[in-house]
Amino acid sequence: MKKKFNWKKAIYSIIIVILVLISLILIFNKQITNKLVDSYRPTISRKDIEKNKDAKATYNYSNVHEMNLKTAAEARANDRIKAIGLVAIPKIKMNVQIVNGVSNEDLALAAGTLKPNQVMGQGNYAIAGHRMWDKYAMFSPIFWKARVGQKIYLTDLNNIYEYKATERKFISPSDVSVVNDVPGKRLITLITCDSTGQKRLMLRGKYVKKYSWKKAPNKIKKAFAYKQKIDKM
Repeated sequence: MKKKFNWKKAIYSIIIVILVLISLILIFNKQITNKLVDSYRPTISRKDIEKNKDAKATYNYSNVHEMNLKTAAEARANDRIKAIGLVAIPKIKMNVQIVNGVSNEDLALAAGTLKPNQVMGQGNYAIAGHRMWDKYAMFSPIFWKARVGQKIYLTDLNNIYEYKATERKFISPSDVSVVNDVPGKRLITLITCDSTGQKRLMLRGKYVKKYSWKKAPNKIKKAFAYKQKIDKM
């Protein structure tokens, strides 16, 4: 005689499996989020950067929330990042693409400019990025390893702009003056969160020089390819 299928038992088993999966996601939430972000390896081209430089953006940094699994997963699934350049600090192996503005989805996979119409090598080039649980993801190396005196580089794949870090300090989230231009100075300002989320860490550098991409030292160009593929076409 054929044994009758036990639907109640099957449904119960499915519920148990779902609850176990949910529990694992909750337990390893940070690890999964970091993996989604740190495994992102886009290809960035000069042509795309030129096309993206005028992309519409939002600059309200107060609307940025802490990185979470939902935002990271949506950003990876949508993959709508419109890179306008790259920032690198070779000494601490930090290498992140840059986008216009600071939307939550963009900041899940990139650093964002903090005011419109910024130009590399001019004014105060201010960008923000997330500090992650992983010490090597996004702007985390700034929190853990950045020091005064280290070289900071920006590129649009046409030129490379070199800066030297001159100041590293914690500031209030309400201190928006740090993104303002300073008359007579060419600066870079990198902003990320502290370990509590109550403060912001600022790394600032002064402009040193500009290289054309073609004539720049290979060791500098390699610093931009640490976490993405560079297509110079």
